[in-house]
Amino acid sequence: MDLTAFRAELGDIPAQDHPRLVQQKSRDHYWYSPILKAQLDHVTADLVVAPRSQEDVKTILRAAFKHKVPVTPRGAGTGNYGQAMPLSGGVILDLINMNKVIRIEKDRVRAEAGIILEKLDDETKAAVNGEMRFHPSTYRMATLGGFIAGGSGGVGSIRWGGLRNFGNILALKVITCEAEPRELEFIGTDILKVAHAYGTNGIIVEAEMPLTAAYDWVDFMAGFDSIIEACAFAEAVAQQDGLLLKEIAPVAAPVPYDFFNRHRPYIRHRDQSVVCMMVAPFAVEALQILLELWKGEALYRGDKADEETRRKLPPQYELAWNHTTLRALKIDPTITYLQTQYPDLEHVKKIIGMLGDEMPMHIEMNKFDGRIVFSGLPLVRYTTEARLNEIIKIHEDNGCLVFNPHRYTLEEGGMKRTDQAQLDFKKEADPTGLLNPGKMIGWENPDFDLNSGRVWLFEGLQAAKVA
Repeated sequence: MDLTAFRAELGDIPAQDHPRLVQQKSRDHYWYSPILKAQLDHVTADLVVAPRSQEDVKTILRAAFKHKVPVTPRGAGTGNYGQAMPLSGGVILDLINMNKVIRIEKDRVRAEAGIILEKLDDETKAAVNGEMRFHPSTYRMATLGGFIAGGSGGVGSIRWGGLRNFGNILALKVITCEAEPRELEFIGTDILKVAHAYGTNGIIVEAEMPLTAAYDWVDFMAGFDSIIEACAFAEAVAQQDGLLLKEIAPVAAPVPYDFFNRHRPYIRHRDQSVVCMMVAPFAVEALQILLELWKGEALYRGDKADEETRRKLPPQYELAWNHTTLRALKIDPTITYLQTQYPDLEHVKKIIGMLGDEMPMHIEMNKFDGRIVFSGLPLVRYTTEARLNEIIKIHEDNGCLVFNPHRYTLEEGGMKRTDQAQLDFKKEADPTGLLNPGKMIGWENPDFDLNSGRVWLFEGLQAAKVA
């Protein structure tokens, strides 16, 4: 790696090498995991570059290829698994300045990768009363490209599924890392070559996304005496074809009382579980009737609150998804979490019965291949890595999937296997392996057995730790 020669070719492209700023831009929310925190705490890049245009991106990647400089793309750094952390040092490609809306149509929007999702929705609502189908709980900070490269679903997935479902991304423009970088436009199944690939095989610079009708979503929190009752109600709501909701998240006591500080006045006692929801205005009264039939309690309704109250309270989506864990961590730093999926309510009951308060349950009701599923983001009262692995094994032995958020590679964290299309495209678009190295096992060690039970660690990272 010849960083001096690399910098000499950047021209007036903004670059920063101040150690504190570089370290800050080399971080994401990896510290959600005590395991990743121990593995990645020392990781930092050597330089941050902030392209202003696609031509800047090409200049950077051309120079990186020529001088063998690793490049790790970054949006807002709101991922949780080290996706945007530069395991081999080199350059952080900070895309936050590439934030223009290119085109808005009645049913779709095309924008640069660095645009903040909330800002994107603001523009589409003003233009065509449309909004993104779904977004992460970090909606106010996360970028479009970062969401596509590192996310999988979010608020809205109860209706629209996940990012990799056909039709949820319409087109991507990607720039390759070669002697002469190319611009490639992907549509159809080719989109899956780079969606959720952590930027390991191309830099996403534009995305075209479908829009859905925008609503002034009403925040609604319901209370139940047990998490099982809350989950049963959440499933019933999700199955109501006439109700339109964007978010349904049952959260077990004592999590809401202990960690949802500003909503605590609405929660009757520490043993009350809740369901956090976002509902279309026309469906609120029908939801209230259903809640009464299920003998639940309306703890908070945004349509009944005054403007000052609504302004002071975080939105329900910031109590859900990864924000649930974030709120817990702010108060109890020993908390961590898992990402799970339960085939049905009986499996949820079984796991709760086995793990109890060691793993307070948090469910996100999602649609998966047309079915309503219980996707878990349960909190874990962490003691040791060995016990965490036991909890994972308990899930797997009982027919429940775990997508391990304590691993930083694509395969171990979510894919469960090497995505051959992504690997094949990396061979074409990043032939020397400079893009986000260490994150794709299929590239670094194609013979690795994902079923072996061994923890895979990037050799370069091991060497860095020894050094």
